[in-house]
Amino acid sequence: MKKLLQQRGNLVLIVDVRSFEEFAEKRIPGAINIPMNELERRSELLSKDSVIITICGKGGGRSAQAADFLKQKGFHATWLFGGTEGYTG
Repeated sequence: MKKLLQQRGNLVLIVDVRSFEEFAEKRIPGAINIPMNELERRSELLSKDSVIITICGKGGGRSAQAADFLKQKGFHATWLFGGTEGYTG
């Protein structure tokens, strides 16, 4: 992931796809919250020039689905293994 971010040289955007309540409890600093059920509608607000890293609680469920969806829409997206729980410990 680090290598990807260094090569791109673009803005990195962390998109937390958990619910508003989950996001309010614990979050990665600088992340924005777009719940999974709103991602399709709100994806128009995201920049295709950004590297988008999707996250959820543990990583791999909602975040992987969100990254796949964004890739299909032409975004440069990936998901964070371990999610918020892995990041915050």
